[in-house]
Amino acid sequence: MDGFGLRLPTIQNWSCHSCSECCTRHVVEITEEERQRIVDQGWSDDDEFTEGTPVVVRDLGPFWNRRWRLGQKPNGACVFLDEQGLCRIHARFGEPTKPLACRVYPYAFHPQGRQVSVSLRYSCPSVVENKGRSVAEQESELKEMAVEVVPAGVTQAPAPGLRRTGDLDWLPFRQFVNSLEALMTPAEVPVATKLATAVRFIDMVSEANLDRLSDQQLADFVEIICGAARSEAEVAGESADGQNPPLSAAGRLLFRMLAAQYARNDSLSNWRTGLMGRFRLLRVGTRFALGNGRIPPLQDIDQPVTFDQLEEPFGGLTPEAEEMFTRYFRVKIRGLQFCGRAFFGFGLIEGFRSLALVFPSMLWLARFMVAADGRDRLETADVAKAIELADHYHGYTPQFNRHQYRWQVAMLARGGDIRKAIDWYSR
Repeated sequence: MDGFGLRLPTIQNWSCHSCSECCTRHVVEITEEERQRIVDQGWSDDDEFTEGTPVVVRDLGPFWNRRWRLGQKPNGACVFLDEQGLCRIHARFGEPTKPLACRVYPYAFHPQGRQVSVSLRYSCPSVVENKGRSVAEQESELKEMAVEVVPAGVTQAPAPGLRRTGDLDWLPFRQFVNSLEALMTPAEVPVATKLATAVRFIDMVSEANLDRLSDQQLADFVEIICGAARSEAEVAGESADGQNPPLSAAGRLLFRMLAAQYARNDSLSNWRTGLMGRFRLLRVGTRFALGNGRIPPLQDIDQPVTFDQLEEPFGGLTPEAEEMFTRYFRVKIRGLQFCGRAFFGFGLIEGFRSLALVFPSMLWLARFMVAADGRDRLETADVAKAIELADHYHGYTPQFNRHQYRWQVAMLARGGDIRKAIDWYSR
């Protein structure tokens, strides 16, 4: 990994606590070399796999370019997950023999000029709860991991830009990223206020013509609009008098459809349901579009909850939940896990708006779980679970790389409904 260093999320801790969530929710793609290594390990002769459960399967991608993945049990769990929640490959042959995807998780590496930013996936409960060793203490291990993960020539990759890749060099681009992280940092400010302020900052960036500004002028511009966004937030807070305006009618529809993407369950058992499964998905989509009556079952929850129930106040966030969300956004921003290569080539403006919408989507999902449990107040555990479930999807499913999704985000931004959703669902 000569030529560049790591940019670490020093506020984050993580160690594996063998909860096996990653082994039950994720599809693990493997290379031909990894497939051959697993075959050579002789698992097909093991009693555990003599009942027709394949250890590797070739069914990812289009039929003309099928890719390999690890086999999975009917419930979606990896075939190598044992009864104690541990990996059989790791136990028998050692950690280095596992597929690279398993060894890297929950870390993610993203190019940032002469540096590589390290981020984490919050689909891991230990990441959400900040449990384990400081990431800063793991720098040597992460450097070794990066040698295998980071492609050659990555220092030549252009910056994600504001609207499209390459419309801004890395140095000025980082000024915008650093400002976003700074806006999300103050511990004494509610996360909803910080996030709405950051969204307003992005709105100001989107309205400006920056083509002819020098580097110094651009730096001055970033500082000015950062201060202006903070001032607007303070004025709005003083004049709001506890009132949170609801989303527009169009905004409510668009947001519900977005929330449904984060609340769905895509386990292996739900993939292969044929025409009945497709019909069920269509029916769920129709119910979300209408937005009235009972919410369809989600995340294996089949308790009667109506759409109207989730529009009521749920008591706000606990201090612990505030910390989780603040850390989540700071890590994602610092690690560039919301734009560029990490998010389907989105520029900073579109990518951050997408990231901001994760917050109300997570709170919508948390409210659903709370209401299904017969409660009306959010607890820290509810928020932690919602973060885990929603981050499983963000940036990792094809739905977020479709024109329809980008159109949804643009329309929510145009109507001011991103900030409204942030305020509305944090009540």
